Amino acid sequence: MKLNLKNPLVFFDLETTGTNINTDRIVEICYLKVYPNGNEEAKTLRINPEMHIPEASSAVHGIFDADVVDCPTFKEVAKDIAKDIEGADIAGFNSNRFDVPVLVEEFLRAGIDIDLTKRKFVDVQVIYHKLEQRTLSAAYKFYCGKNLEDAHTAEADTRATYEVLKAQLDHYPEVLENDINFLSEYSTYSKNVDFAGRIVYDDKGVEVFNFGKYKGIPVSEVLLRDPGYYGWIMNGDFTLNTKNVLTKIRLREGGLTK
Repeated sequence: MKLNLKNPLVFFDLETTGTNINTDRIVEICYLKVYPNGNEEAKTLRINPEMHIPEASSAVHGIFDADVVDCPTFKEVAKDIAKDIEGADIAGFNSNRFDVPVLVEEFLRAGIDIDLTKRKFVDVQVIYHKLEQRTLSAAYKFYCGKNLEDAHTAEADTRATYEVLKAQLDHYPEVLENDINFLSEYSTYSKNVDFAGRIVYDDKGVEVFNFGKYKGIPVSEVLLRDPGYYGWIMNGDFTLNTKNVLTKIRLREGGLTK
């Protein structure tokens, strides 16, 4: 089934130095931009992460320090990537929980405060897990009837994710709508305010903390009740995006933590 698009949809996949969205870096990015008329543009970039790629990570994606030593840093290509995804909705496999937060962190480190708040995010893994609960390789086999060659390379995983989403629309016409707004909503478990999910919207649309001793408590209430909590987060091991979101809430609430 051809995707019914109002905006371009960018499928993307990252290979990284590890799984910590706060500190690990991108070593490869592939994105496939699908336009409403069906045209496609694909790009794959190797990135110098400016840090050692742990052997355990290299064992998964096959990218070693020597492979990226002469590649550009993310900061050197950040503007081009931001331009390529400008105005597009975003799709991936486990992208809401990992790839999107990591990409946003890299943009922030590069000094690019890209605004993704108006984008729609389609996580093909969430759709798959809600309906079948398997891995990308199994999803590709199940929906597309083919073995996923070169799994854990960004290009192969990106292309497979695109094919799986189209096949899911064919497979579940009674459940899924060929509409990005619907797919974005369906492939989201929670309504994150920040990409790491440390702050979420509750049922009333109020921003609440989603972790720790103040889990479920409105952020504005915590800032008023415990002013030091803001400083603890700002100095702690949290993503730059989480800190930026918290700061915007603090400023909006009139500097409650002063």
